[in-house]
Amino acid sequence: MDVQLLVTHTDPSLPGLKRNLESVGINYSVEYIEENLDLVESNHIRHSPNIFIDGSLIFRSQPTIAELRTFFLG
Repeated sequence: MDVQLLVTHTDPSLPGLKRNLESVGINYSVEYIEENLDLVESNHIRHSPNIFIDGSLIFRSQPTIAELRTFFLG
């Protein structure tokens, strides 16, 4: 499973989001909106954070730890 965080360089939620994903045992990469304008445009992204899984935009805002557990662990 390829998990990609698409965030701004100044997103204050990034440390908490990383911590939550790590607590669920999910590996991820971090990409920046400013450097991926093609993803921004093609997915109509207006804010940060966004989570892509296997190339599909799944979360358009910061999910709760419960939402992450439900999605990734069932």
